[in-house]
Amino acid sequence: MNEQLSSLDDEELSMHEKQISDKLEVIENKLSRLKSQKAHLLDLHEQIQDLRKQRRLIQHTGSSWDGEEFPWSAKARQLLSTVFSVKEYRPKQLATINALMSGHDVLFLAPTGAGKSLCFQLPALLSDGLTVVISPLISLMEDQVWSLDRLKIKAKLLCSTIDKNDINQIHRELSEKRKPTLKLLYVTPERLSKSKRFMTALQKCYNNGHLDRFAIDEVHCCSQWGHDFRPDYKFLNVLKEMFPKSPLLGVTATATTKVISDVQTMLNIPDSLLFVASFNRPNLYYHVLAKPASKQEQYDLITNLLVSRFRNQSGIIYTYSMKDAVDISTALMSRGLKAGPYHANLDSADRTKIHKLWYNEDLQVVVATVAFGMGINKGNVRFVIHHTLSKSMENFYQESGRAGRDGGPADCILLYNFVDMFRITTMTFSEHTGLKNAYALVKYCITTNECRRKIIAQYFSEVWGAENCNAMCDRCVNTDLVRPQKEIAPYVQQLYRIIEKADMEQMNVTGLKLVDAWMHKGQAHLRLTDPAPLIDRTIAEQIVAYLIVNGYLKESFVFTPYATLSYIKRGSARVSNNTLKFRYGKLFPLVPDADRTNGHTKSSTSKAKKRPVAVQTNGSAVKRRSTRFMSSTDSTEDETDISPPASELSPDDIVIQDDVEVIELDGD
Repeated sequence: MNEQLSSLDDEELSMHEKQISDKLEVIENKLSRLKSQKAHLLDLHEQIQDLRKQRRLIQHTGSSWDGEEFPWSAKARQLLSTVFSVKEYRPKQLATINALMSGHDVLFLAPTGAGKSLCFQLPALLSDGLTVVISPLISLMEDQVWSLDRLKIKAKLLCSTIDKNDINQIHRELSEKRKPTLKLLYVTPERLSKSKRFMTALQKCYNNGHLDRFAIDEVHCCSQWGHDFRPDYKFLNVLKEMFPKSPLLGVTATATTKVISDVQTMLNIPDSLLFVASFNRPNLYYHVLAKPASKQEQYDLITNLLVSRFRNQSGIIYTYSMKDAVDISTALMSRGLKAGPYHANLDSADRTKIHKLWYNEDLQVVVATVAFGMGINKGNVRFVIHHTLSKSMENFYQESGRAGRDGGPADCILLYNFVDMFRITTMTFSEHTGLKNAYALVKYCITTNECRRKIIAQYFSEVWGAENCNAMCDRCVNTDLVRPQKEIAPYVQQLYRIIEKADMEQMNVTGLKLVDAWMHKGQAHLRLTDPAPLIDRTIAEQIVAYLIVNGYLKESFVFTPYATLSYIKRGSARVSNNTLKFRYGKLFPLVPDADRTNGHTKSSTSKAKKRPVAVQTNGSAVKRRSTRFMSSTDSTEDETDISPPASELSPDDIVIQDDVEVIELDGD
């Protein structure tokens, strides 16, 4: 072979070299696709194994727990009505209560508002001793203790904000041989892990036969696979060792099959019974709304919602940071609205004050970080607005689920902007599955061709469709605005060339700079000689977001002394046969309340309604002027179509071609 090569001239050698390079590139592309397919299939295989384990666990649990033939059943039914003013048990509540009263360790998964707290509060009244409730947030515990006080149930909160005399009294009551008058004691996991004095008192209570059970709220926090892992929850693995005869109840609104398995191992309850209620909340309306770029426009949009759509209604606005919580609440107050900030750096007395004002309807809205809300027992929350993306689909589902707990209709609105994607990923990329979780919520936002509920259901091993939604999401409201798929492979090649130019100049490009260069804005030396694409900038950002979350582009993170930066590089996924189709389009505007009736809307071809949409302020007085509210027909852009990743598919959705090069995903 060497002799053959040596006989070739330079031109022939160059030709052979190019042929070899081309073949190597083809092989590299195939290897990359196969590697991606392998990762997806391994992930799918793991999900199937976890799902089978969960189903076996549910099958083992059986249906014998749903009856009312137990010794405590008559009294439980009486207390349900006379104390809690509830006529009927909600799904899986009775089974959970019966199994727990029978001495079994139990895990109960149910959506926010499904009555998980009743499953340990009612058994506490049925028993003679004490139920210890472990919860991650003071606001959550305060809320439940207030509610129990109104029901004349003796409950106490033990945390750093409690007076020392009260703490001493609680410790004395736990240590006495006679049974405590307390029925429920709420504590943080930090109190268990760091207070030897409290653990000593608890041990005495157990030895005297008065410690009936533990209830662990937000039990997903135990798992490192969970979206909200808390290190102090690790300490809870000593509970079964120290108090083996006291059963454990773990409740949560969000847990995947992997998290369930991890929780069982960590808490040392491998034989626990599992009860799962459906996660569909049919009374919640889900909508993703375009978020304006400027802060003042964002404040105007939120103000408009509060004075018109949610006038005289109670709600929560979730924000990315403590600064956002303060800035937004200040802006709303300057417009004459009753709002208050809530975040971890507030003094505990101020947090409690804000919480009480909101609970008593003296504030219309709390503008909060995730430090507020888990388990909040306020039924008439009519809206939850996410000013920024949540860290994960689980977080979003749980936070938005604080709306409509009374069963009445409520709105869950997420404001989406391309920039927020990088605010979240730079914060979560170092976490276990952090990027995967963040990208899942980005997909939820930029997908406008598929029912929002169907997307949510994929994360809870349930199958929902449009019939489960009942036109209670922006996609199902606009079924007549299905937009065709469009070829974006040429766009991908243009973006690759921009990144290559930046690499040649040893430059890094952020997501925004990449879009700028593509649209012939920003730095001139990064622009292509090709004309700018004839699409709106928001559509260009949507396409780039789609390419990132599906692996055609990838984020590269760089630490600086002041921040973590995200730069865009070529991803491992490859465009097959120069074809990549995507239904892109502007997000749907909010449908006027007058057009939504009992979960359905009037035809989107109806005329647009008049309603207040702009706000002007004059001191503390809020003046509103009516202007045209955008109807569904005002949007003409093509709609998004994102096929789910292979890790979210069933085996029937996967087709591997004969040459084993690509996985085709069945789309709508």
